[in-house]
Amino acid sequence: MRLVLSDERVRNTVMTNERGQVIYKTSTPFRLGTRTTTLYKVMPNEDPEDMLDSFEAIGEIVWHMIGPSTMRLHGEEMKTNQFIPRKGVFWGWVKKRTFMAPDGQSYKWDIDFLIVRLSRDDETGQELARSHRRSYGIIGSRQDPYLEIHPDLGHILDVVILTFIYVEKLRMDDEDASKYSA
Repeated sequence: MRLVLSDERVRNTVMTNERGQVIYKTSTPFRLGTRTTTLYKVMPNEDPEDMLDSFEAIGEIVWHMIGPSTMRLHGEEMKTNQFIPRKGVFWGWVKKRTFMAPDGQSYKWDIDFLIVRLSRDDETGQELARSHRRSYGIIGSRQDPYLEIHPDLGHILDVVILTFIYVEKLRMDDEDASKYSA
């Protein structure tokens, strides 16, 4: 599965499938202080006459400047330092965050300088998702940013998307910090 993002800034984007159908969208209204990103999921429309998409807020991330942020998904609240803590020793640009999904499996996000990758946090280390940056077509073809997701994750897709938003925002913050410090 490929979810195409309308914008690389994951806190305000629309995610569509390969056919252009909206699957998720995020919204983070501007305000001073603590900001909240809301994750919406498109809900099936049972009325064949009504062609408008209906969205349901399924999760959110409350971004705290000091202390852990808070995630909510389907009514369950989790502090990020407990639900998706740092893992291992950090070296270079690679950073890791792990989480236990509702399927009882542990997963690990590797946060590189340019992309994030999700894999099983076990002896197989099987890669299951990978972000791709926007390509402007200077070398190769033009493409919008997207998240490539293995079909095995379909049953936990909501938690994968919420954690992706979180780790991609952390990656973007590191990238921005390196630009401004140069």
